[in-house]
Amino acid sequence: MAKLYIVGTPIGNLKDITLRAIETLKMVDFIACEDTRHSLQLLNHLEITKPLFAYHQHNENQSSEKICALVREGKNVALITDAGMPSVSDPGAIVVSKCRQEGLEVETVPSATALTTAFALSGIQSKGFAFLGFIPSKQCDKVRFLSKYSKLNIPMAFYCAPHDIIKDAQSMLEVFGDRRVWVAKELTKIHESVLECTLANFCIGEPRGEYVLIVDGATEENKLLDLTIEEHLDFYIEQGNDSKTAVKLVSSERGLNKNEVYQIALKMKQ
Repeated sequence: MAKLYIVGTPIGNLKDITLRAIETLKMVDFIACEDTRHSLQLLNHLEITKPLFAYHQHNENQSSEKICALVREGKNVALITDAGMPSVSDPGAIVVSKCRQEGLEVETVPSATALTTAFALSGIQSKGFAFLGFIPSKQCDKVRFLSKYSKLNIPMAFYCAPHDIIKDAQSMLEVFGDRRVWVAKELTKIHESVLECTLANFCIGEPRGEYVLIVDGATEENKLLDLTIEEHLDFYIEQGNDSKTAVKLVSSERGLNKNEVYQIALKMKQ
């Protein structure tokens, strides 16, 4: 019976391809790729020649129908992404769901992931963590998204593109307050590294390549959160802080947008 194979590919070092992945890619009739040009580098390295077609976030619905049709016709199809496992912060979930709904068989051929590699290198001692993938690109959406997780008491892992990483770290500082952060890059490559710093002292040089950020979870509950927002603001103002600083501190500790807290501060003055 024909299948859809979800095949993990190396996240950097091409030698990390598994024997089973090679066997699968040689056996299937078609290979669906996130970027056919990128995947050709791996396939040429493995001396594998197969019909390729694109499966990415912009054509996922259309291409998932094509994959299902091919499997129904008795063709084996492999789905790969540029690096790592399909469906993990990469396209793939839609076609897997459609295959399940239609009773078509799906098989996984796992590989390395940037997430687990970064955790192994970081040395963080934790019984668990939360993987939150890429955060939204718009600033207001970043704050809203991160605020939902500001009280988690376990480490949080994020994927960051080089053009977003500085803004992402700034948003995390705004929402979470200052915390330890581990910055992993070039995983499995020659210049693989993990930098430990804090969100307030986030200095990584010129951003290049894809990153994994692991941020410390929340510490014990802040007793000030039992106060109303107005009382919380008054507490910091009575300590000698100006209104602007009080707003920044309260918004950070409560995981609120600074504009919301600023409007409350204005009403208090009136």
